[in-house]
Amino acid sequence: MELTAIGLGIIVLGAAFGIGKIGQSAIESMSRQPEISGKIQTAMIVAAALVEGVALFGIVVAWLA
Repeated sequence: MELTAIGLGIIVLGAAFGIGKIGQSAIESMSRQPEISGKIQTAMIVAAALVEGVALFGIVVAWLA
């Protein structure tokens, strides 16, 4: 049971780190080229959704194991 909790914690931390890195890169890119901020925001939202999907899948697998 405790290994599952550790695994879930690692999954959540990994997802939080990934989304934070996506946000950081998007803000940096928008500050360098504000004219394409709409395209950057769209790509950021898609990438964040993919990270969340992988994290959710990992949580389900860890919880069922």
